[in-house]
Amino acid sequence: MTDTARTARAGVPERPTLDGIEETWARRWQEEGTYAFDRRRTVPVGGTASDTPSRTGRREDVYSIDTPPPTVSGELHMGHVFSYTHTDTVARFQRMRGKSVFYPMGWDDNGLPTERRVQNVYGVRCDPELPYDPAWRPPATPISDEARKNPTPISRRSFIELCERLTVADEQVFEALWRRLGLSVDWSLTYTTIGRVARATSQRAFLRNLARGEAYQAEAPTLWDVGFATAVAQAELEDRERPGAYHRLRFTGPGGREVLIDTTRPELLPACVALVCHPDDERYADLVGATARSPLFGVEVPVHAHSLADPAKGTGMVMVCTFGDLTDVTWWRDLQLDTRVVIGRDGRLLPEPPAGVPAQPYAALAGQTVNGARREIVGMLADAGDLIGEPRDITHPVKFYERGDRPLEIVSTRQWYLRNGGRDPQLREELLARGRELHWVPEHMRHRYDHWVGGLTGDWLVSRQRFFGVPVPVWYRLDDAGEPDWSQPLTPEESALPVDPSTDTPAGYDESQRGRPGGFTGDPDVLDTWATSSLSPQIVGGWEIDPDLFAQVFPMDLRPQGHDIIRTWLFSTIVRSHLEHGVLPWRDAELSGWILDPDRKKMSKSKGNVVTPMALLEQNGSDAVRYWAANGKPGMDLAYDAAQIKIGRRLATKVLNASKFALGLGAADALRAAATEPLDRAMLAELTDVVTAATTAFESYDHTAALLAVESFFWRFCDDYIELVKERAYGTGSASDSARAALATALSVQLRLFAPVLPFVTEEVWSWWRYGSVHRAPWPTTYEVGRAIEGEGDPELLRLAGEALSQVRRAKSERKLSMKAEVPLAEALGPAALLEKLTLVSDDLRSAGRIGKLDLLPDRTTELVIASAF
Repeated sequence: MTDTARTARAGVPERPTLDGIEETWARRWQEEGTYAFDRRRTVPVGGTASDTPSRTGRREDVYSIDTPPPTVSGELHMGHVFSYTHTDTVARFQRMRGKSVFYPMGWDDNGLPTERRVQNVYGVRCDPELPYDPAWRPPATPISDEARKNPTPISRRSFIELCERLTVADEQVFEALWRRLGLSVDWSLTYTTIGRVARATSQRAFLRNLARGEAYQAEAPTLWDVGFATAVAQAELEDRERPGAYHRLRFTGPGGREVLIDTTRPELLPACVALVCHPDDERYADLVGATARSPLFGVEVPVHAHSLADPAKGTGMVMVCTFGDLTDVTWWRDLQLDTRVVIGRDGRLLPEPPAGVPAQPYAALAGQTVNGARREIVGMLADAGDLIGEPRDITHPVKFYERGDRPLEIVSTRQWYLRNGGRDPQLREELLARGRELHWVPEHMRHRYDHWVGGLTGDWLVSRQRFFGVPVPVWYRLDDAGEPDWSQPLTPEESALPVDPSTDTPAGYDESQRGRPGGFTGDPDVLDTWATSSLSPQIVGGWEIDPDLFAQVFPMDLRPQGHDIIRTWLFSTIVRSHLEHGVLPWRDAELSGWILDPDRKKMSKSKGNVVTPMALLEQNGSDAVRYWAANGKPGMDLAYDAAQIKIGRRLATKVLNASKFALGLGAADALRAAATEPLDRAMLAELTDVVTAATTAFESYDHTAALLAVESFFWRFCDDYIELVKERAYGTGSASDSARAALATALSVQLRLFAPVLPFVTEEVWSWWRYGSVHRAPWPTTYEVGRAIEGEGDPELLRLAGEALSQVRRAKSERKLSMKAEVPLAEALGPAALLEKLTLVSDDLRSAGRIGKLDLLPDRTTELVIASAF
């Protein structure tokens, strides 16, 4: 770390301004290494690193943060500014408390969002069958709508190169915004989730999961996004209300009995494998165990009873298809039903019917989209007389991939899974126990974690059928017929990582054997982006690469993140750490809320209510925007409020001007002198309480309460104390020395108290009269403030003097007089004890109020009243 104490004092400028200070100090902080993590302080207790991560084996002066890596496939928004400001206040506070703060930044640049952005920007799509053409060049941007609608196919390698090219450009833009905002990260610790270290870490963890039996491969019904052509995990689902219609279909039971069912998906009729009713539904008790014949196709399907069937929904009899929804999957597994798949990965009905389904009626549906097949089969059912009545319009929740725009289908595919407690009661309980062990801020957020873990219905699907991601690091032997042996995957040595099975070869094989009988084939899939970002502590902490560092920073102190990704990032990180290390990945989790528009609606691009951060930062200054963000408590949503940002700007400006005034009185030379006068001691005594309140709040991650305590005192300090003592401070003698000493201590302490929230203006003022950086200065203590008080101080004196001065000002204002107008006579009325206190500050009150004579009239009123005579 650069010794910032060598930084010279700048002196008080003639005209202080907020303009341009962000560029100045962002550059200086980088040049001087102000926020660099000090590796010299990361020597473990005993001098050597431990093989087992443990908080007891690390120095207590290290504070490590598992910073969220934002997705670099779009623009940063005010929600990012909101939550990352919260984290930065923690880092700055801990650094000033003497901790060596490990505060990295990462970029989550792999996965579907990046691929979609590349497709939209360049008008291309990946075709892994195409050979790599080194001469190919991307089109000039921006492209036309026609090119976007009809993308050019390119090789996988060319596509990945475009992804890398675009993410590098995006990351530079993101970094510029973060620097402008004043995040005190150590930029030398920056990582990307597609970088070499991240790929090796992700693959190493996966291979160890595989070796322990925690990762496995299975052919199973899979949630499938037709638009992205990839599998989707349970954690990535969201329900969206969509219009639909109930169609009543007639099945035929034993003896020609009519059996009616309601369905929103009549196109899945050829995939029907059973009918299901509730075990207590007496209407169908005699049908359970029998069979019914489907309309149009005449396929005999069994009738079963199952508790998930709802007697009050529709007719109470349900058509089970493979697969219409997740409940179909449950029935299929529980009842051990046949499989009749009709929808392919492209979202169209397969060209051939499943076994047992007649080809003639199916031919009209083959190759159709889901919507097209639905219209076709409804017409066929109506013509056959098996559609009862007209379809009934409804609105119902439909499963979508959170980033997709088409309803999910369920298709049977071979995928990789990671055990997460969804099918293992013991592991589920262990992960729930981890949730109880974690310190949640706010505490009630733990219920979301418990609800998610308790409601898991399957293991974590970690493979994706995409291209820009961390490759699944396995190959498969091909038998003499060229079929892969899925049961015995070939794996690399950890020393060889990272690998890409599409271009690298397994040990004992060469490239000429790829895809040939008796040879090998690489796994074509990549790992889910969460499977890599869930290892962010291991990636940035140097797991298996820098053991000394890892022993110092892991488990980490803090995971800050949004509450909406508890089920994904937070939970998945706990899963990986629990399985690999047997500990929580961090001690505390601080959850931030959403940013709402002024109408209290969540900001989103689709709603057109997003505010761009950079323009606000340039227009209002970064400290003003940070002030707005700091007014939002952890876990609570905050409405965007331009007025609040203006208040922040006003506060930063007041810090400049009040500091210039105090330093102009000679406060800088009185820093270590004692305050002897009653009012000065009173102000510092109240400041002692503020230090306690702010420190306690920051320690509990309540930056909002800390800011409130400091800001409230600061305005009283400016409006009351400075006004009361400035005449005295201009003079000479012990009383004047006391005022300057109190101003110096108060300014020094308040700058440090404001520093976590307002880093630029506090650094600017600090540089006028102190050496080094305010952000490397020690956090103020009550001992430090108390040491500047000679004797004792009574905080009530400042409030009393301030109230008295306020009444005098109000009297002048009511008479439309200048605040500098003389008051020949003022009478102070109130309880005797109160007026006795007032005498201690009467000289300052007379001077500030320009009062010629102040008479004290005790016990005339129950409260303080200052009557001014003009």
